[in-house]
Amino acid sequence: METLTQLLVDWGYWGLFLSAFVAGSILPFSSEAVLVVLVRMGLDPVLCVAAAASGNTLGGMTCYAIGMLGRTSWIERLGVTPRQLARARKFLAGRGAAMAFFAFLPTIGEAIAILLGLMRSNLPITAAAMFAGKTARYVVVLLSFQGIVSLF
Repeated sequence: METLTQLLVDWGYWGLFLSAFVAGSILPFSSEAVLVVLVRMGLDPVLCVAAAASGNTLGGMTCYAIGMLGRTSWIERLGVTPRQLARARKFLAGRGAAMAFFAFLPTIGEAIAILLGLMRSNLPITAAAMFAGKTARYVVVLLSFQGIVSLF
């Protein structure tokens, strides 16, 4: 894992985009670590957040596309449990595409995106809301890290 993270750091913004894409999909990965390392190396924080949020949103939209396929058995084979799907379905009940904002949440974020695909939610609203949520998360992560570093 350290070698992969180092490779992504060496690629700069593109490595961050790729790590965020992987993290936004159903595969487990921590793009936040790559973000923090790149900012500490001197890369522009605004461009880092833009690359991370774009990649993570695109990864999240792959979950949306999986949901559009409409096969619950496939979704469960990808590691999303029936319990996660039930929790996400309850969370989304009657709210619509804007709930994609919460696709950044751990544990149920992928399930939210998949269910939005199953529900055939409005694609532009889903993508915009997902981008806004993921951008907010990366900004909070970066500001939190910089605040912690300033204590020392």
